[in-house]
Amino acid sequence: MDVKLLKNKKTMSEIKHTGTTDGTGNMLLTASILFANIDYSSLMDYAIKALVGGAIWMAFKVGGEYFSDKIKKK
Repeated sequence: MDVKLLKNKKTMSEIKHTGTTDGTGNMLLTASILFANIDYSSLMDYAIKALVGGAIWMAFKVGGEYFSDKIKKK
């Protein structure tokens, strides 16, 4: 059995590397490591705060445009 394994064993020069050369694999590996360390409860709190803050900003923006148009018409 050892003889069969030695006959089929390839050296590093015989192995063809067919990985991506554009860095996509490195980016996916880095992203998976970073996402594994995220505290999802604080992420959910941040998302809720961002949505509430965005809604408040949108209300002020729409209200400001409404009142500026009203003032311009006078």
